[in-house]
Amino acid sequence: MPPAPASAQPDLDAAFAALADPVRRALVGRLARGDATVTELAEPFALTQQAISHHVGVLRRCGLVEQRRDGTRRPCRLRADRLAQLSDWIEDQRRVWADRLDALERHLADDGPAR
Repeated sequence: MPPAPASAQPDLDAAFAALADPVRRALVGRLARGDATVTELAEPFALTQQAISHHVGVLRRCGLVEQRRDGTRRPCRLRADRLAQLSDWIEDQRRVWADRLDALERHLADDGPAR
C-alpha cells in the first residue's frame, strides 16, 4: 500500500514545518542532551526569553516538546517518540527511493550491454 500523501498527515506537516526554523532545530538539539528551562535554552542565543518561549510553544503545539511543573520551574523535555515518528516517515521515503533505484538498476542490467 503506498504511503498516505503528506496532506493526510497533518501532524507530520506541523512537526516538519516547526523544524524548518534553525532556532527550533537548535532547541531540539539542546533538548536531546537533557531537559532545560526556557532560561537555560535561551543562553546561547542572542534572542529574548519571549522569543525562545515562542519557539518552545511552536515545538510544544506540534508535539515535539512537553513542559512540566517542577516547583517554580517549567523544564522542557524532548519527546523522543514524536521524533521517532518523523524518522520513520523519512526512512519510509528512503526505502521507496532505494527500491526504485534497485528496479532501475535491474532494468538497465536486463537491457544488455550499452550500444
